[in-house]
Amino acid sequence: MPTPSPRPWGSAALPALILLGCSAEAPPTEPEPIRPSAQYSIQEFLDTTSFAGNAFSPDNSKILVSSNATGIFNAYAVPVGGGELTQLTTSTEESIFAMRYFPDDERFLYTADEGGNELNHVFVRELDGTSVDLTPGEGLRANFLGFARDETSFLIATNERDQRYFDIYEYGVDAPYERELIYQNDDAYTLGGMSPDRRHLVFGKTVTTADSDLYLYDREAGSTTLLTPHEGDVNHNFQAFAPDGRHLYYTTDADSEFRYLVRYALESGEVEEVERADWDILQARFSHGGSYLVVAINNDARTEVRLYDAATMERVQLPALPSADITNIRISRDETLLSFYASSSRTPLDLFVHSLEGDGGPRQLTRSLSGEIEAADLVDGEVVRFASFDGLEVPGVLYRPHQADRDGAQLPALVWVHGGPGGQSRVGYVALIQYLVNHGYVVYAINNRGSSGYGKTFFHLDDRNHGKGDLGDCIASKQMLIDTGYVDPNRIGIIGGSYGGFMVLAALAFEPDEFAVGVDIFGVSNWLRTLQSIPPWWESFRKALEEEMGSAEDEEYLRSISPLFHAQNIQKPLMVLQGANDPRVLRAESDDIVAAARANGAPVEYLVFDDEGHGFRKKENQERGYKAILRFLDQHLTATDTAETAEAAAGG
Repeated sequence: MPTPSPRPWGSAALPALILLGCSAEAPPTEPEPIRPSAQYSIQEFLDTTSFAGNAFSPDNSKILVSSNATGIFNAYAVPVGGGELTQLTTSTEESIFAMRYFPDDERFLYTADEGGNELNHVFVRELDGTSVDLTPGEGLRANFLGFARDETSFLIATNERDQRYFDIYEYGVDAPYERELIYQNDDAYTLGGMSPDRRHLVFGKTVTTADSDLYLYDREAGSTTLLTPHEGDVNHNFQAFAPDGRHLYYTTDADSEFRYLVRYALESGEVEEVERADWDILQARFSHGGSYLVVAINNDARTEVRLYDAATMERVQLPALPSADITNIRISRDETLLSFYASSSRTPLDLFVHSLEGDGGPRQLTRSLSGEIEAADLVDGEVVRFASFDGLEVPGVLYRPHQADRDGAQLPALVWVHGGPGGQSRVGYVALIQYLVNHGYVVYAINNRGSSGYGKTFFHLDDRNHGKGDLGDCIASKQMLIDTGYVDPNRIGIIGGSYGGFMVLAALAFEPDEFAVGVDIFGVSNWLRTLQSIPPWWESFRKALEEEMGSAEDEEYLRSISPLFHAQNIQKPLMVLQGANDPRVLRAESDDIVAAARANGAPVEYLVFDDEGHGFRKKENQERGYKAILRFLDQHLTATDTAETAEAAAGG
């Protein structure tokens, strides 16, 4: 996270995606016959193309995206009518993520860091193909915040003055892109948005992971007002200003397990409820002209999107893609076109466009899955719940290989732990999961206690309990896997990245007999050091993280939950993967646990990626890492030697 250029894909590709999952017809009464399932190499999986970003050009003729078709992310223009993608940037070293076209021409803004160090700068790509760094300097981090409503300026936050705080600058849209400091941030605020008339800024302030506030800054008066006074723990998250500027919208979990949408009247201060669901509302955004309101809901690890007529709050019918999870909806400036990504467990994100004025269905603009892979050979993720060690119901997403349907075979399995703390495994395409499942591994992507998406009580069950209750859930999930009848009780491993990597190390150090192997992808081994080395730009979240995990003063507690100080218990095979430039989980975290486990006599394999940070963006690194993971698992969990792992062992 080198090679072929993007391929053209038009509306003719649409039926293929619709037919991948359940259709609108009644399901067949007889089960489908077991079909042969091809096994694919890592090269075939990585021939799949990833897409990100979604922004219409001023004339609606194309959509700005980022793609890793060349092996690294660059900016591309996708024709709305279908056809060949146009590559707009040609980086070979750093990933480029495109953000927005300018309002009146095809200049665009993009962001890039260096080797995954997360010190992003914001650039303009000019019409002649040259680039201008709008945020030059060393050691700073910058974030694009959006255009003003009249699109004569845009906002960027940068921590160049003080690495802890992000000041807000307003930039002109014409070269030389002169800027004005409009807010000096000395209070660790995060900007939510600016009112249409530019008078007001809304800031968020995190107190803990359970408690946050919104503040309204009046630029004319120079005053700041608390918008969300409350008692106890309540989270508030800004969503949008109404196009007329009379209201602002935010989500809150006041007196509720889940976040719902309300609006605040700037003139009267009145708050009224707008939308509530049985799950968290993740996002609410207006179209530029104000005709539509888009609401995204986290519905049991899937995204549910609702489109409303903003004036009447009546639902607007969205395109019907029965097998797809629809995300990242954008509406063109003139409100005639709607673009979105659709995906499923078997198909990565693909870009679609749909006319809001016609009766035709959506047009598929990209086809991301490798042409060498049949989607039917991949598997659907199924939400499965189980009762944990204390009776708590814990959800997760189960991926069952096709091999599990044959001859009563018992297969090896992996408990997959997401990042965080507080992340969530969601139904959708994950290349590494599908690669492992395709090679015969059952994968259960657990949403252990402390995961988001299941209510605030569930979310906070792991506070100051890390490596304990959450690890207990991972261990308890083994019985659910065994009860399927197709998982070998003696061949269950654990795998995870970031916080999930910590859980892998915690499992091997604190419960050394529970899992047969562990694969740690840039996981924390020493919480004391990690909390002391938090990047300075995390200042707005520092207190919240310390409230949940513990502060540097809690040395005894942090040592008690840090696998490094209990590495003498690690006996089972361990694999560790680490980006050398990771600013969140320093390389020392992996270096130290590898040295300690090896000194203890445990079998350890260690891979370091010199040009990556917290996550692997480059295809060549993904190929090296994924192939090594499969080889390690085949050797230590399955004891097989497939053609794929034989090639990997030979350095292929």
